Amino acid sequence: MNKERFLSLDVFRGMTICLMIIVNTPGDALHTFAPFKHASWHGFTPTDLVFPSFLFAVGNALSFVMPNLEKSGRTKVLYTILKRTFILFALGFLMYWFPFTGALQDTRIFGVLQRIALAYAVAALMAHFMHERVVKVMTAVLLLAYWYIAMHYGQSGDSLSLTGNAVLRLDLYLLGPSHLYHGEGIAFDPEGLLSTLPAIVNVLVGFIIGNFVQASGKTYEGLTHLFMWGAGFVFLAFMWHYQFPINKKLWTSSFVVLTIGIDMIILATIIYRVDLHRQHQFSRFFEIFGKNALVIYLFSEILLTTLNLLQGPSGNTSAFDWLYQLGFAHFDPYWGSLFFAISFMLLCWLLGYVLDKFKIYVHI
Repeated sequence: MNKERFLSLDVFRGMTICLMIIVNTPGDALHTFAPFKHASWHGFTPTDLVFPSFLFAVGNALSFVMPNLEKSGRTKVLYTILKRTFILFALGFLMYWFPFTGALQDTRIFGVLQRIALAYAVAALMAHFMHERVVKVMTAVLLLAYWYIAMHYGQSGDSLSLTGNAVLRLDLYLLGPSHLYHGEGIAFDPEGLLSTLPAIVNVLVGFIIGNFVQASGKTYEGLTHLFMWGAGFVFLAFMWHYQFPINKKLWTSSFVVLTIGIDMIILATIIYRVDLHRQHQFSRFFEIFGKNALVIYLFSEILLTTLNLLQGPSGNTSAFDWLYQLGFAHFDPYWGSLFFAISFMLLCWLLGYVLDKFKIYVHI
């Protein structure tokens, strides 16, 4: 049963990594189809679902791992959680510092892997020390607390803007602008410390749903409940949106509820196809990604950085731009940009395939 459950989880996680690589590597960022872009501020696109879905998958995996880990005693549990947190955070920091030529005082501190590390750490500790009923209550407490903080501790009258939000104010106070992401035109980190608070809920609900799936996921009744909860969460998110807008970059509470709802529906669909009806037509492809998700993601980011740093044969463009111009520029700009991203994704998949072929699975 665990093996099959992990298959569904690997497919779900693999779909997430697959889309993550595609949206991160357009051949021409100026010619990218709208669904493959993040919402500029308030709003939602399919791309905005990628990161919270990975956190949801982290929670799913935690529900399988925790019971066996707890058999080893509390010391082992705490050691494992802290070790994984440190390794993930360090890998994320080193990835942004790569190729290690920049000054440490100007290196971004928070980021994707760092958020995964912190959200995992808090969620895992809560899952270990608290009963599941308490965990469910805490998910609501975290979302409501973040709503209150975001509305009352940002700039007065402008608490949800790019320049006036509480996430930015806290990060500037703790870290200063040089350690933040600058992709928005100013120093602002979409993976800031304060907005990690609601991200913990993505992991916690993933954990709760993982436990539910293990108990009832192979029954039509169980999947019906999962579909209905998912639809209910989506409805609640759009109602909440009128008071606390859906915003991925602020990771608002309504955004969390929306992504959790969609993830429930997607996971239920995968289980329905893969486990109940044994329809494995595409599961193998995504399973390759899911089995070595961390390694493939790191490979994609390091390869992307390297190609942008290296110069092409002419010396006038980066190796990344040269490859795009060489093989994809003759297409329509939007389709060429997408075909390049898909090709990049398939190259990363090839690494996963080789690792799987030799039964090499990297876990921390």
